[in-house]
Amino acid sequence: MALTDIWFLLIAVLWTGYFVLEGFDFGVGTLLRVLGRDDTDRRVLINTIGPVWDGNEVWLLVAGGATFAAFPLWYSSLFSGFYLALLLVLVALILRGVAFEFRGKLDSPRWRNTWDWIIVFGSAAPSLLWGVAFGNIVHGVPLDAQHHFTGTFFTLLNPYALLGGLATLSLFSFHGAVFLTLKTTGEIRGRAQSLSRALGGTAIVFGGVFLGYTAIEHGGWAWLSSALAALLLVAAVLFAAGERDGFAFASTAAAIIAVTFTLFWSLYPDVLPSTSDPAFGLTTTNASSTPYTLRIMTWVAVVFTPIVLAYQAWTYWVFRKRISRASIPAGGGLPAGRR
Repeated sequence: MALTDIWFLLIAVLWTGYFVLEGFDFGVGTLLRVLGRDDTDRRVLINTIGPVWDGNEVWLLVAGGATFAAFPLWYSSLFSGFYLALLLVLVALILRGVAFEFRGKLDSPRWRNTWDWIIVFGSAAPSLLWGVAFGNIVHGVPLDAQHHFTGTFFTLLNPYALLGGLATLSLFSFHGAVFLTLKTTGEIRGRAQSLSRALGGTAIVFGGVFLGYTAIEHGGWAWLSSALAALLLVAAVLFAAGERDGFAFASTAAAIIAVTFTLFWSLYPDVLPSTSDPAFGLTTTNASSTPYTLRIMTWVAVVFTPIVLAYQAWTYWVFRKRISRASIPAGGGLPAGRR
């Protein structure tokens, strides 16, 4: 196997890790105002992801950095053509991080409500936009002979990509609801269980149609991985209905893995197909760095990846306990009249 193929696979693994881990905290943030009836409820929900959400975003940074180093032409064409969409994702992620830190700084319901809605936006928008982005990557975009994107922002809003956005939004919301059944107790857990069943049905509909479209367009192994993803989603709904929370969460995580690998498998050996002319598309060969660069990157990945994985696993183990309303201390923050 060539180093270009290895790094394409590693980038697929990095995006898979990001979607599995960041997917559930996107889901929690999206459902913040739905499941949180009052400020204490919402603090419970935020605390379930509080110790891990920023660590989960490291997967995005590494995936982006690996793409830049291993396939610089892919990175440049992708980020120039998808500039506005990715800028919206970046703004949403920044606002979301600020909201987590700032919502408790002032003892004011209006202040907290404002930041809560920003958390909802900062979670739902990336959930939607990542699906739109990967839908366009797999479907292809207009590129010229120099691999420059020749479309507009509205070119990216095609039916297949929008369907991909709805699929990821519903899937991450379902993933987040199931995660909350593992991390909370009492009424919040009960509401999360009830909502997870409805969200599971929505994820099956949007995800099934999106994967079916992908399998029809690309054929081959895409049929197998799409069918596997659909079966895992159905299993997750059944486990959630039977209150087998651990199995339900494992099934949603496995479904996200299957969906992500379906997209990358459908893409390979391209990394960014051209709808203008197939000859203008980017592949693992013509978009890659030099063999020397890839060799250095491989040794760095071999040394540091196990360390990062061990640290993150330890973090999840330390913060594994359930959270209840009784776990939340009285609200703090400066009085509303002070600045």
